[in-house]
Amino acid sequence: MKQPVLIGPSILAANFANLGEEIQLITKAGADFLHLDVMDGHFVPVITIGPQMIKAVRPHSTLPFDTHLMIMNTVNHVEMFAHAGSDTIIIHPEEDAHIHRSIQKIKELGKKVGVALNPGTHPIVIDNILGDLDLILVMTVNPGFGGQKFITSQLDKIVAIRQRIDQLNIGKTIDLEVDGGINFDTASLVVKAGANRLVAGTAVFGGGSSFYAPNIKKLKEAALK
Repeated sequence: MKQPVLIGPSILAANFANLGEEIQLITKAGADFLHLDVMDGHFVPVITIGPQMIKAVRPHSTLPFDTHLMIMNTVNHVEMFAHAGSDTIIIHPEEDAHIHRSIQKIKELGKKVGVALNPGTHPIVIDNILGDLDLILVMTVNPGFGGQKFITSQLDKIVAIRQRIDQLNIGKTIDLEVDGGINFDTASLVVKAGANRLVAGTAVFGGGSSFYAPNIKKLKEAALK
């Protein structure tokens, strides 16, 4: 069965001076999930939010929290993010030499688990863990900064991963998510390639709160063209 296309606003593009209200507004505007980028200044150059921030904003939305950990020593921190209110925890094989152990720990914490692949990472790295995953995130920009240009070469990777998922045939749904340069022009490209979850920052938050609902609607329409 074909999976519905879901839109997840990236809160990095929100107004951090009033983040709780921003999350309430984007929830009411029709978002399907919220994407929270956690960066530590080591795995990527930027420092963003931590588990305390996630815990603080958790009461402001009933939507699933999609927490993308771009940090070092992931396995030592997943428990904090699970307890803070994350629903899905996404980790990177580029950082984690023992990613199977980290996956199992996230599952033991009762959370869904995802693996994110940087643009230079071949999808072969997930072949031996694919059946353990709930989600695969393809980065269509190099992680660390918002507003980057979409890397079109990643479309072939999305196609390849969708084929892997479809061939697995294990009786459960594995979502294929894309993050980076998603807008009204690129949304249809990634959906056509096989993605069903789209993370967008500027395309959703651009224009201010009165545009949140129209932006989400327009992005979903563009994705389904």
